[in-house]
Amino acid sequence: MLKVGLTGSIAVGKSFVCSVFRELGCDVLDADQAARDVVLPGTIGLERVVEYFGDGILKENGELDRSKLGAVVFADREKREMLNSIVHPLVFEAQDRWLRDREAEHPGGIAIVDAALMIESKGYKRFTKLIVVWCEPAIQLKRLMARDAISEAEALRRIDAQMPQAEKKKYADFLIDTSKGHEDTRRQATEIFERLSVLAKEISGE
Repeated sequence: MLKVGLTGSIAVGKSFVCSVFRELGCDVLDADQAARDVVLPGTIGLERVVEYFGDGILKENGELDRSKLGAVVFADREKREMLNSIVHPLVFEAQDRWLRDREAEHPGGIAIVDAALMIESKGYKRFTKLIVVWCEPAIQLKRLMARDAISEAEALRRIDAQMPQAEKKKYADFLIDTSKGHEDTRRQATEIFERLSVLAKEISGE
């Protein structure tokens, strides 16, 4: 099985790209979902997060209030790094279990893990190839403001809290530019899928 990492900064269109790869037949894991799962009520992940950040980041029903926690960590690098040190190892474990299951089901297939912080966490090193999704900064800013209904200042603060897109692109085996919309993005993803399919067959010996 070919193991592929997919990453990109906030609001660049990773979700759409992943949907295209799913349509083409890839197994795709949304690491944001994995990150949510490891801090569900009753998990050791949530217990550790509350231990550090306090129960003020919880909703009344005991679930993690992601918007409250986000406001805290986006404003403070040290706290952001602490959160990542709690969550990343748990997410890696969940990803590895998922990859083992997919390999058992589809030994000749393509498994893609989508994670925004794959480069920062060094998680990309566990994959054979890395896809970086990106778009023009002005488009990213506009998309983020519209998606999260936030001000330009807040959107810029969140973008600036991440590794610059130009830096992420240096790590890529494949780049997908979503600036020109869905159809152009779909074309790029399809071309990359065809190249990945050849690699997957080589790895599996088909």
